[in-house]
Amino acid sequence: MANDFTSYAWLVPLFPLLAFLVLIAAGRQLREAGAYISIVAMLASFVLALLIFFERLGHTTDYTWNQLKWLTIGDFQLNMGFEVTNLNALMLVIVTLVSLLVNIYSKGYMHGDERVNVFFSYIQLFSFAMLGLVISVNVLELYIFWELVGVCSFLLVGFWYFKPEARAAAKKAFIVTRVGDVGLFLGMLLLFWYMPGHSLDFSAIHNAFSQGKIDPSIATWIAILVFVGAMGKSGQFPLHTWLPDAMEGPTPISALIHAATMVAAGVYLVARTMDIFQASPDAMLVVAYVGGFTAIFAATIGTAQNDIKRVLAYSTVSQLGYMMMALGLGAATAGIFHLFTHAFFKALLFLGAGSVIHAVHTQDIREMGGLAGKMKITAWTFAIGALALSGIVPLSGFWSKDAILSAAFEHNQLLFWVGLIAAFFTAFYMARLFFLVFAGKPRSDAHAHESPAPFTFPLVVLAVLAVIAGFVFTPFNGWLGHWLGDHAEAETANWTVMILSTLAGLLGIGLGYVMYGKNSVSRDIVAGNAPWLYTLVYRKYYIDELYDVVFVRGLRLIGKAFELFDIYIVDGIVRLCSAAVVGIGRLGLRLQNGQVQTYGLATLLGLLILALALAGRRFFHLG
Repeated sequence: MANDFTSYAWLVPLFPLLAFLVLIAAGRQLREAGAYISIVAMLASFVLALLIFFERLGHTTDYTWNQLKWLTIGDFQLNMGFEVTNLNALMLVIVTLVSLLVNIYSKGYMHGDERVNVFFSYIQLFSFAMLGLVISVNVLELYIFWELVGVCSFLLVGFWYFKPEARAAAKKAFIVTRVGDVGLFLGMLLLFWYMPGHSLDFSAIHNAFSQGKIDPSIATWIAILVFVGAMGKSGQFPLHTWLPDAMEGPTPISALIHAATMVAAGVYLVARTMDIFQASPDAMLVVAYVGGFTAIFAATIGTAQNDIKRVLAYSTVSQLGYMMMALGLGAATAGIFHLFTHAFFKALLFLGAGSVIHAVHTQDIREMGGLAGKMKITAWTFAIGALALSGIVPLSGFWSKDAILSAAFEHNQLLFWVGLIAAFFTAFYMARLFFLVFAGKPRSDAHAHESPAPFTFPLVVLAVLAVIAGFVFTPFNGWLGHWLGDHAEAETANWTVMILSTLAGLLGIGLGYVMYGKNSVSRDIVAGNAPWLYTLVYRKYYIDELYDVVFVRGLRLIGKAFELFDIYIVDGIVRLCSAAVVGIGRLGLRLQNGQVQTYGLATLLGLLILALALAGRRFFHLG
């Protein structure tokens, strides 16, 4: 089959870029029309991405175009272009579909905002950066788009800049992810230094590492540094702290960042450079254990949060940990599969949360309740997303989480039990969230009602995808693994894992029901019997406070010391020199005042000094 549509993959990121330029040029003159320009641009990108995806169904070879000469230094030449593989063809569909639905949702959510066109222009630039990252042909090109994604996240998280919390969250997201980006940059430099011909193309990286041309110790360093970059973008411990704070941005942005774009970039990077990690068993272990710890660490925090968006944010961190754990265990298809299903049910949950917030005007789940009867579409779709996230059969989250747990069960029993316990906590905090928001009696005076069509249409579409998306890779259908070229993964049913994971999910939901739905078990059972434990989890293990003491205050103290050094030492020397020159000038001014008497006195004093000097010289010479 010819690559008729694949050869035009460069148009996929171009459409949102053009929309961004139009929106920026027109400014506020477009008013509400900016939303339609944004939606049409993303629709065009989605249609082309879908055509490329269907065209790739019959392909196993990659399509590469890298004829754009960008940099030449001696014999070295760096070309830019784009590359389409089965992996990034799938990513193009995920990113464009979720972005399209978020754009449609945003038309209703951001209605009336005076900077609505600026908002849509930021979304288009963000989508362009993410899509450009996905189809990049080499690591340097990916890094350029990687940084642009970070800049766009700063703009979007801090969109409501008049709120101090939004400004602080935007700065935090930018700075924390920069820490990870330094690691990626250093890894890229090591790649450039040790790669044959200094090539940074992904195809050359695949050949060099799969054929053992790079020393294993160097491969370990490169892999870990690349993973540090992925940790920043994908919110892995200890670089996870920016991600929950990013909830200060508008809810559609929370859905976009947490579902299929920015946080997925780190997982995609590790999957795209899997050959580097497979060349180093030590690096694979690091990825697996960091991912496993992040999964259970964030899941426990989610059980004690009261902000609806923060519960979902820590859920995202936990699920990203699952994905990284799968990649570290060598189950690349399972990790990408979970990224695929998670994009749909997590976007669904965030957009559902936005629908609730729009109705009740609060984000505190303790002030909600009884919304199921008033917001039936939102309640039903949110329930589907919650069950999918909890891993309940036959929804998509069950199949993708089962694939990860099966790989852990086979390769690392410790990580299997960590993942299973995290699955229990996930089901528990989602049951807690659902019953507090939608069940029981209303706990506020807000007159809630179902959201309009721009809200509910994306919810219904995502709910359908959350149900059916998992069937592309099940123990009875291994199509996705074969299509992605991962023939090593077994597709046999592991009934032990399936039963245990289902029990973990059902136990979590059951505990949530008896505590928050039926109220037969006290909600304060942990806070009453172990208040220190509840406080520890509620305060997120004091990680932010620790960073504030060690890094923020420490760096501020160092900065203050440098400021004092600059003021009193550097500037002091400058001021001393300046004062000396000014003093000499003033002395000269007094001498050169035009009075003959002064000149005569100066001459006499000069002769006297000269005579004394000559006499002294003669005296010392005779002595």
